[in-house]
Amino acid sequence: MKNLSLLTLLSIFPVLCSFAQNRPRERGIIFGVLPTGGHNSITDVAGVKVGHFTKIEGDEIRTGVTAIMPHGGNIFQEKVPAAVYVGNGFGKLAGSTQIMELGNIESPIVLTNTLSVAAGIEGVVRYTLAQSENEKIQSVNAVVGETNDGYLNDIRGMHISPKEVIQAIEAAEGGKVAEGNVGAGTGTVCFGWKGGVGTSSRKLPESLGGYTVGVLVQTNFGGNLQIDGVAVGEKMGRYPFRDAMEKSDGSCMIVVATDAPVMDRNLERMAKRAMMGLAKTGGIASNGSGDYVIAFSTAEGLRVKHEAKSGSLDTAESIRNDDMSSLFMAVIEATEEAIINSLFAAESMDGNHGHHVEKLPLDQVMNLMEKN
Repeated sequence: MKNLSLLTLLSIFPVLCSFAQNRPRERGIIFGVLPTGGHNSITDVAGVKVGHFTKIEGDEIRTGVTAIMPHGGNIFQEKVPAAVYVGNGFGKLAGSTQIMELGNIESPIVLTNTLSVAAGIEGVVRYTLAQSENEKIQSVNAVVGETNDGYLNDIRGMHISPKEVIQAIEAAEGGKVAEGNVGAGTGTVCFGWKGGVGTSSRKLPESLGGYTVGVLVQTNFGGNLQIDGVAVGEKMGRYPFRDAMEKSDGSCMIVVATDAPVMDRNLERMAKRAMMGLAKTGGIASNGSGDYVIAFSTAEGLRVKHEAKSGSLDTAESIRNDDMSSLFMAVIEATEEAIINSLFAAESMDGNHGHHVEKLPLDQVMNLMEKN
């Protein structure tokens, strides 16, 4: 792989991830009781698109960008209701305070590495300003999250450019989403094994509204790995504090999408439940972990028009509190599965300073699962 050109890598890598995935469901591991959407992906929420830019160069560069588009139109002109929940704040989530203040998102959501957040902001701003109808816009609240991929990636080199961020945005599409060592998950490490990007979805029955909930994660955190209730990390000898020199720090970015008509207050309640899904995988939100959840609704009736007439009133209808519980369950189940999907899809990687991270040993994991 070291001898392949970057262009070749970028052209074949997403294809390999898309068609060679080895998801836990394919091996008989079922998370929760709710059915998945058609692709078991955040893109099962109608209109949501995902794009990756993967950068693998030489022996040291292992990083990338993942972009999530809440809908296919001009997001600045048609903002979506949104919320942020901070599970543990040791990280950087650009644009979060405006989401908390106004309850909406006006840009693509970009995930990348810690020292590329500035490039992410510039890329999102340039993309937004260049869109038709935005010619007079003078302020853009770019939403950019991160995890630190510095173990495998030369993070100090700041190898992501605004142009590459735009490439990820423009590559966004619906359908199947590449997982594992791709985009923002290229250089991440999770539970001591290779982490990455993962996604999952849940489809509620018609009796509960028929809504879809989708989750995408960038996994780069530690803890005692559990898969469907089995303490895999402990049984395989990898868990926090086993050795005083080992660390369980790291971060996890979680993006939750739904087509349910949910306003920002209840979207925040959904975002909180994503941390329960993380906990079910054995994540502990350690002191040095930046664990953030961004949740948004694609419901067209709730979109905020940028050019709304002054003095007009919002009259949108939204789900009552009493009907939120099924959506809470959907978030928990989809988050848990998305995290495990990221591990199952990831491949072993060599990187910066000769560091090597093994992929999760799936055969060994399955042996443990079958014994429980």
